[in-house]
Amino acid sequence: MPEIDAALVPAPPIPPREKHAPARRAFQGIPGVEITPSGRLWATWYAGGPTEGPENYVVLATSMDGGEHWEEVRAVDPPGQVRAFDPGLWIDPRGRLWWFWSQSYSRENGNINDGRSGVWVAVAPDADAPQWSPPRRIAHGVMMNKPTALSTGAWAFPTAVWANLGGFDAPPELKDERFSNLTETLDGGETFARAGSADIPFRCFDEHQIVERGDGRLWMLVRTFYGIGQSFSRDGGRTWSPGCDSLLGGPNSRFFIRRLASGNLLLINHRVDPEHPAARKDLTAKISTDDGKTWVGDLLLDARVDVSYPDGAQAKDGSLWVIYDHERYRGGNIFLAHFTEEDILAGSCVSPISRLRIPVSSYPFQ
Repeated sequence: MPEIDAALVPAPPIPPREKHAPARRAFQGIPGVEITPSGRLWATWYAGGPTEGPENYVVLATSMDGGEHWEEVRAVDPPGQVRAFDPGLWIDPRGRLWWFWSQSYSRENGNINDGRSGVWVAVAPDADAPQWSPPRRIAHGVMMNKPTALSTGAWAFPTAVWANLGGFDAPPELKDERFSNLTETLDGGETFARAGSADIPFRCFDEHQIVERGDGRLWMLVRTFYGIGQSFSRDGGRTWSPGCDSLLGGPNSRFFIRRLASGNLLLINHRVDPEHPAARKDLTAKISTDDGKTWVGDLLLDARVDVSYPDGAQAKDGSLWVIYDHERYRGGNIFLAHFTEEDILAGSCVSPISRLRIPVSSYPFQ
């Protein structure tokens, strides 16, 4: 078997070993969060080695007491030169918890992307000790943001095949997939196929997300070198409009957008400092009541520099949980924020449940 094909071998979730202990890490970040119907919080991120590279593995942690205490319960750690990275969590319309991550063959010299990679998923019912399904590879490329359940019954997974980012270019047979893709399942996760692709100029690692708007159009938002680009589809993701600037701004970093139970849209993004436009700081929450045409409220979640990569989830009571990292190469901090739409609109934490900078994981670097 060619070395690169080692990334095609499933790496099952395992209990953490001594090598996965937080004190032995030199890097961690890029988190995801979910809260199950039972109220259990789940968080995932990746760690291992001094930076992004072949020593990376994926961590899964859980909390039963509203984020006060966390236990790391599973890891995905492929052997050899295969890295596990860009994890995420999602609860599907059937109440099942999906844990997904990417695998790629990598080398120590900075080539962290083999050009093909692959999105893997394991699924479990809502339980205190979930039994995870065997991992399945559902698409080429990477996916770090949540899927979207569409009104048609399809589930849209935002996958991407990188074009010569972080290593090798995609192989010739994948030239039609070197875009921001929509991979869909029409049968509740039994089978998957790429529906279509959007081409957003100046995109950077894609990291796209998909929103279904009230008029039936799909709205794809994509990380770009200038902020956030966008594209629209009127046919369920088969074809997409030419990419353009969404005017939402940002410092070329991951953001988070999601439809809430109220019907409003939640956006977690950075305020842009004109003097330091690339600075990842001032992570804020905003609300749109008109399908993303305008945004109101401005709740500052964390004003520090090097806060980044938010992901979010909504509890049954309507409250919001947002996870993000801070100083992933120095402090390795993972934080949560717990707040409400009322807090966003007020621009401050006015509800009794609101808490900011809830620690999930951090460690002293060795």
